[in-house]
Amino acid sequence: MNRTIVIAATFAAALLAGTAQAADHQVQMLNKGEKGSMVFQPDFIAAAPGDTVTFVPTDKSHDAESIKGMIPEDATPFKGKMNEQVTVTLDKEGVYGVKCTPHYGMGMVALIVVGKPANLEQAKAVKQTGKAKKVFEALLAQVPAGN
Repeated sequence: MNRTIVIAATFAAALLAGTAQAADHQVQMLNKGEKGSMVFQPDFIAAAPGDTVTFVPTDKSHDAESIKGMIPEDATPFKGKMNEQVTVTLDKEGVYGVKCTPHYGMGMVALIVVGKPANLEQAKAVKQTGKAKKVFEALLAQVPAGN
């Protein structure tokens, strides 16, 4: 009887440990944040494969959308709706560029690095516009070298 309880407890602990490994990174969509106006906060996220990122519409008139050419090959693009929370599961390693569609030119962008940034050079090659160009230069500079 005691052996059955120990086996069941060990199995339950293993299941809980497996689910506890995946993290949910919360990103606020703000009119004004620590880095200025029209920002994702945080704007740089280091994640592991299987993690989720939840974009929270803290302020109105924002969305979150992946940027064409700035997601890993075979990753599923995403586009949230205006003023609605969107949660994205990140299964593929690489760099993910994210924008708020109406405030992209104002620099409302974010960068997510999942595991090894295999598509870093491809992401750097994507042409940016307005303030987004400068913000992405700073964000891409934060990606660890040698991965």
